Amino acid sequence: MPDRDIATSKPTRRPHTRVGRRYRPNRLEGPYDAIVIGSGIGGLTTAALLSTAGKKVLVLEQHYTAGGFTHAYERNGYEWDVGVHYIGDVGSHPTMTRKLFDFLSGGQLQWTPMDSTYDRICIGDEQFDIRAGREQFISGLLEHFPGEEQVLQRYLQRVSAVGRAMRLLTLEKILPGWCAPLISLWKKWRLPDYLNRTTYEVLRELTDNEKLIAALTGQWGDNGMPPKQGSFIIHALIVKHYLYGGYYPVGGSSEIAATIVPQIQAGGGEVFTYAEVDTILMEGNRASGVRMKDGTEIAAPVVISSTGVFNTFEKLLPESATEQAGYHHDLAQVQPSMSHLCLYIGLQQTAEELGLPRTNYWLYPSEDYSADIQRFLDDPDAEIPLVYISFPSAKDPTFCRRYPGRATIEIVAPGPYAWFEQWQDKPWGKRGQSYEQLKERFSQRLLEHLYRHFPQLRGKIDYHELSTPLSTRHFCFYERGEIYGLDHDPGRFRQQWLRPGTRIKGLYLTGQDIMSCGVAGAMFGGMLTAQAILGWRRGALLLKKVFGNSAKNRGDVSGRLVRSA
Repeated sequence: MPDRDIATSKPTRRPHTRVGRRYRPNRLEGPYDAIVIGSGIGGLTTAALLSTAGKKVLVLEQHYTAGGFTHAYERNGYEWDVGVHYIGDVGSHPTMTRKLFDFLSGGQLQWTPMDSTYDRICIGDEQFDIRAGREQFISGLLEHFPGEEQVLQRYLQRVSAVGRAMRLLTLEKILPGWCAPLISLWKKWRLPDYLNRTTYEVLRELTDNEKLIAALTGQWGDNGMPPKQGSFIIHALIVKHYLYGGYYPVGGSSEIAATIVPQIQAGGGEVFTYAEVDTILMEGNRASGVRMKDGTEIAAPVVISSTGVFNTFEKLLPESATEQAGYHHDLAQVQPSMSHLCLYIGLQQTAEELGLPRTNYWLYPSEDYSADIQRFLDDPDAEIPLVYISFPSAKDPTFCRRYPGRATIEIVAPGPYAWFEQWQDKPWGKRGQSYEQLKERFSQRLLEHLYRHFPQLRGKIDYHELSTPLSTRHFCFYERGEIYGLDHDPGRFRQQWLRPGTRIKGLYLTGQDIMSCGVAGAMFGGMLTAQAILGWRRGALLLKKVFGNSAKNRGDVSGRLVRSA
């Protein structure tokens, strides 16, 4: 579907900052074919695809709005997204990502491009622009690193090789367990040896220029692991995802869930909010439904968890079932991802009046990312190792019509959960003066980073508030305030149990823990879960309906699934 001139279209509604229907036991209209716990993009994707295949699906969300990290919130006359700062691969070219979004939203979700320089990496006093398009990406970096064209070409070749390898790694997640030995042999034969080493190790094979490595890996905040710790798999997937530019959902990030939920409802299902699940019910060794916090029991032959593996196996599933299936051992092999601070800023002028760009800023004190992080972990007063600045009101062409005369900014930085743990048992909004003072100190430090690059904003902040890992824990139910599910280190990608189907009959996983982090990663995880539930024949028919004849386009993993079925 081609991009349209959405900047001149008329808004038809206020933003969907609350999506879904409030849960009440008397509103249940079972029986249901499947229950999805959690309404992040992975859960919504699975639910929408199953609904299209004729299943009646119930989605249960404990938050006041559906969408997980794709939701937005409104306060003091401003609106902010909480996790969708930009999306790649959704331009007018018919990529698999674009086609899946179009299908899930019934064609209602629209996208607008960011500036051609969608990411600006600032290391100390130097700036490196990451530009949309393969040749533009190379030429932009050559301005700073003349003579390194061969290195950059070889680098992008390795990035592309990871994209091709993901076809096999994805297929492995939905094939039966008895195929594992054959898949292992195939992987040794077909996959490059650098695939799942650390990003830094892979790039050091190409160059010893530390500053070039730092510039190439300056988007590491998109997966939460610096290049010396993170797997090259996730690095390459992110680079490939954004290679042709960044985009933003027209109308704000809440439009993602708002346009998907009707597809679930059209199949007879529903998305309930304020719907906290207490436990997954078991009949023998099979999941048979859920019990709500209010005691209501809801039966279904299929239960799908979109809450992450730690929540699923440590909180929702009875301990005896988790131990019998061996998941208590598996959980010891993975770690929660980073937690963060996010400063939400409101200004009483428009983005245009304030000179705000449609470019994300990544600010680093030096090129030694790991050392800077360690100094910060050892001393909270040390320089903040990563500051990310996003300008959502500049990215969304409808923002000024929805919020006339206003603009918003978001600043994200690492924030270890341990620093805030002493207040974890206090209720949200009532954690006391010492907690608020700590938040304000971090807020002012982050604002100084903003003023350094945008001095015209000093004295113009109308409103700001800081979220901490406790906010993530409260609203998104991640125990340690993690934002990317599991750490994306090489060990994570060796975990064969991170797949849609579990060892417990009737229980499935979906979302970013089974594939990779980010909206697109969790969305394709949701697609794989639907495929696993429906089986090869019905799943292939559904994927063909989603992607049509473009399944072969660009060699995407989804196309390979269709052709393999």
